[in-house]
Amino acid sequence: MSATGQHSTQQSVAAGASIGAAILLMAVGILSIFEGISAIAKDDIIVTTPNYAFQLNTTSWGWIHLILGILLVLAAAGLMTGALWARIVAVFLAALSILANFLWLPYYPWWSIVIIALNVVVIWAVTTWQPERT
Repeated sequence: MSATGQHSTQQSVAAGASIGAAILLMAVGILSIFEGISAIAKDDIIVTTPNYAFQLNTTSWGWIHLILGILLVLAAAGLMTGALWARIVAVFLAALSILANFLWLPYYPWWSIVIIALNVVVIWAVTTWQPERT
């Protein structure tokens, strides 16, 4: 394969990784928005664990997830451009989402674990993508 062909293949893979991470981040953001709306609208249906150290009322958690979800969607839109600032913001917000969902574990453990796993994949994809090497 020629150097030009190899370069275009590498560029395609890098662009695909970037778009893939952006789509995953957008999915996490949208799921967080739904999670927040659910907690705000129907906070009486959420089961809480007694004596949880990080307990807030579910309406507060709902607002946290709603705002974080909106920020994640915005970061995903920026990440689709491949901008360095968007990559930095995406990693920061995904890490923040991991923390928020860790603290949300007693309320919806399986949901939180899925969101945490998706955020780990997003962080991996964004941090391993090196556009300067393509």
